[in-house]
Amino acid sequence: MPFSPLTQRRLKRFKKNKRAFISLIIFAFFFILSLFAEFIANDKPIILIYNGRLYLPVIISYSESEFGGFFDTEADYKDPFIQELLKECWALWPPVRFSYDTIRYDAAEPPPTPPTLENPLGLDNHGRDVFARLLYGFRLSVLFGFILTIFSSFIGVLIGALQGYYGGRIDLYGQRLIEIWSGIPLFYLLILASGMIRPGFWSLLIIMTLFSWTHLIAVVRAEFLKGRNLEYVRAAIVLGVKDRAIMFRHILPNALISAMTFLPFILSGSIGTLTSLDFLGLGMPPGTPSIGELLAAGKSNLHAPWLGISAFIVVAGMLSLLVFVGEGLRDALDPRTKNV
Repeated sequence: MPFSPLTQRRLKRFKKNKRAFISLIIFAFFFILSLFAEFIANDKPIILIYNGRLYLPVIISYSESEFGGFFDTEADYKDPFIQELLKECWALWPPVRFSYDTIRYDAAEPPPTPPTLENPLGLDNHGRDVFARLLYGFRLSVLFGFILTIFSSFIGVLIGALQGYYGGRIDLYGQRLIEIWSGIPLFYLLILASGMIRPGFWSLLIIMTLFSWTHLIAVVRAEFLKGRNLEYVRAAIVLGVKDRAIMFRHILPNALISAMTFLPFILSGSIGTLTSLDFLGLGMPPGTPSIGELLAAGKSNLHAPWLGISAFIVVAGMLSLLVFVGEGLRDALDPRTKNV
């Protein structure tokens, strides 16, 4: 379906902003690359041919007994015994032969160890590959940020639309509720919640969604307050069109244009919040690939600067790219921007 002339002009304005357009390409490249993290950094072969049979250990779990071992548990391909059983077979390994939770017991020195050819960014304080943990942690952070942005934006747009369209007491009481809700300290609640429930991806996502839905309310509310007074909206009300149709078919598309400019900033804020919580030990469970946990490891091991520097570069670069994309999107959607 071809884009409308207005959308085409907006796309041209965005592409004309070289910094934003290149930032989007770079961020999309690394995110797509992280989606295939199992094929880039893993302690399992991608393809294995044993006794004429094809195995895909990265995708399917195989027991040790299938390769001549003694146990029915999943094969540990870094185990010298399993390696001896598979020494005659052909295997295609990932470029980095360590997953985010693989511990190197055969390291030349106690961890953390500096970068080597086998471990491009070294090992952390638990003997795990830093590159693998950054790769998996980048994917986890971005996916968490995407889901949190979608959920919180949906709630914020819905509440902002109701406040702006109906106004009156709904708007007044809604604003007071938002003021009270926004004043509740999120970090204190997470400290209390971590003592009552086991922190995890979905539990943390639910808690953060409850306190992150206020970002878009102001802009959506303002658009609906303006839109409900437009002539075509008043005409639709006189003709008896239902409020739901007027809100979501006629006013909401215009309000979403303004709301979209905030999405990259909300995404970067969500990623930054998750990184901060992991740094403080209030985020994902221990062992989860996390950039914040790696920053905390760098803080605790100042004699191993590669830990903090590598994590800082990843999180700073990721957030900078999102900010550049957000600025370009804001300029492209701004009606005051000069057309190209």
